[in-house]
Amino acid sequence: MSITLETTVGQIATEYPLATRVFGRHHIDFCCGGGTPVGEVCRQQGLDPETILEEIRHELDTSQGDEQRWDAAPLDDLIQHILTVYHGPLVEELDRLEGMARKVLDVHGSKEPVMLPELLKVYLALKEELVPHMLKEEQILFPMIMQGQGALASGPISVMRNEHESAGVALKRMRDLTHDYQVHEEACNTWRALWHGLAALETSLNQHIHLENNILFPRALAS
Repeated sequence: MSITLETTVGQIATEYPLATRVFGRHHIDFCCGGGTPVGEVCRQQGLDPETILEEIRHELDTSQGDEQRWDAAPLDDLIQHILTVYHGPLVEELDRLEGMARKVLDVHGSKEPVMLPELLKVYLALKEELVPHMLKEEQILFPMIMQGQGALASGPISVMRNEHESAGVALKRMRDLTHDYQVHEEACNTWRALWHGLAALETSLNQHIHLENNILFPRALAS
């Protein structure tokens, strides 16, 4: 493993996809904050960088098989992967989570009269941004890249990056509101499922945004 404290977290996630498991455990932003050196990120978050690097080495040494690297795959294949694995399932999942969030607020709003309404508000704003965001990628940006016009797509890519940043802020806000998705002592099965679903949404979106910000967009602009 060729990683130093100056290696960016985005580069690590690109070259060693299994490292994202470690980043996820420590809430290290490897998608929107992918350009930051791992040593600097650790200092900012009060983490021991050598411990983080050792955890990555352990993940690489003990994992059953390797996760696919996308930095050398054809761009068409990467785009199809994003569409199939992330865009398609996300639309349905956003509706499912909204339904659960509304139900939990209706039934348990008196138990958390500040947190649950704010959580729904943040979630709905995130959903309102993600759905048209994906449509713009599918109808404008991705076709440009697949037609070999990625170098001309700096404008659309800049917009997508800004919207990714906004999504990252919303994800952090939801995690803060829920105290890292700590289950309430009176939580019912739906409430527990909502917490699990929102945490899984964060993990999926981090991977999704990483593939675009750190791999697809730079390669498209350089094509």
